[in-house]
Amino acid sequence: MSGRILIKGGRIIDPSQSLDTLSDLYIANGEVVAIGAAPGDFNADMVIDAAGSWVTPGLVDLCAYLREPGYEHKASIASESLAAVKGGFTTLCCPPATSPVNDTAAVTNLIYDQALTAGKAKILPIGALTKGLAGEQLSEMHALREAGCVGVSNLRYPFRDNQVMKRCLEYACSQDITVFVCPEDYALAKDGCVHEGATSGLLGLSGIPAIAETMAVAQWLILAEETEARIHLGQLSCAKSVELVADAKRRGLKVTCDVALANLIYTDAVIKDFNPAFHVRPPLRREEDRKALLNGVNDGVIDAICSHHQPHESAAKLAPFAETRSGMSVIELVLPQIIALTTSGELRLDAAMRALTSGPAQVLELSMGSLQVGSAADVTLVDPTTKWLVTESDLVSKGKNCPWLDTEVVGLAFKTIVEGRVVYDRSLMME
Repeated sequence: MSGRILIKGGRIIDPSQSLDTLSDLYIANGEVVAIGAAPGDFNADMVIDAAGSWVTPGLVDLCAYLREPGYEHKASIASESLAAVKGGFTTLCCPPATSPVNDTAAVTNLIYDQALTAGKAKILPIGALTKGLAGEQLSEMHALREAGCVGVSNLRYPFRDNQVMKRCLEYACSQDITVFVCPEDYALAKDGCVHEGATSGLLGLSGIPAIAETMAVAQWLILAEETEARIHLGQLSCAKSVELVADAKRRGLKVTCDVALANLIYTDAVIKDFNPAFHVRPPLRREEDRKALLNGVNDGVIDAICSHHQPHESAAKLAPFAETRSGMSVIELVLPQIIALTTSGELRLDAAMRALTSGPAQVLELSMGSLQVGSAADVTLVDPTTKWLVTESDLVSKGKNCPWLDTEVVGLAFKTIVEGRVVYDRSLMME
């Protein structure tokens, strides 16, 4: 329902205002109207007791695969937007790897229509940087932007040559649209399925060397500097990549970056049992890389943490490790894993919440990820202490390829509000 909502007595954590305080939050007409004292004429239609809970801006995810159109046997916009709000996310960016590829306004419009029908999280499509993601002809970026794409990307698909890459950035710059880059040298990485190192050698698996990413990061940064384009480097996995981005930011380049949740938690050591749940791309790397990524979030070099949610049908993971499809279904487990990292002291709570709210909002250059008075009432209510067992039946995502199945985690979103409307209520899901 929408209307006037009083969220009473919660711990309001809003990095956009450097706010961490016990207070009340008031919502009316889809907006935050006050924190602390009630507006003079405020009469609540709904009161939510938030004592002992966190009240945060709705989480913003820069990379969640929704699989629709074209791959509905894996997931759908309806199923994954429900999974998103269950995980506390109110906004999702979906990559263009659909069928057909999202390289036309028609596909973008279809995604928006399906998102509206689902009526859960806000879904923001990212269009293709080249037609069909083939890396040869530039896409119609103007039409994609006009249809509502918040950026363009070629994901990990290769380009015909460097001239095409340069022209893509020049055209994107002329259209004032951000290029979302997944930095990876195709030739160095194409046969790999894990990080190239001691573990890959021991297990006899083809490796993806760190230089496959860092060389691509350096190349894209040089091109961005040359063209003055705005780029976002997605899912960094290497310590050297963080160094390169930090240096580029110091030099004033228009560059931002994110890290996938899995690379903050795991190293390649976890693949010793060939569990296909840990087949991800970029691969899980060394402990020193994981530490550098955590430090990058804590010191603000890394702007955002994304879920990199990739739901698959069960058959996609039923094969020898190297032959399985890469990706984890994780969007419902981001909050518990972030809570674990803050509890262990590896992540600061304010830095983690910034990277899940105002950080990605700033990458998108959109007014969201904040509880400032007058902003859209996208709000996540978090129970940071409840323990729960992750089971297939509890996950609402169609993808059950989750590495935390049958493990106990701590913390969950128990209510998610989008523009003043409660779109997820855990108490109702439990009935």
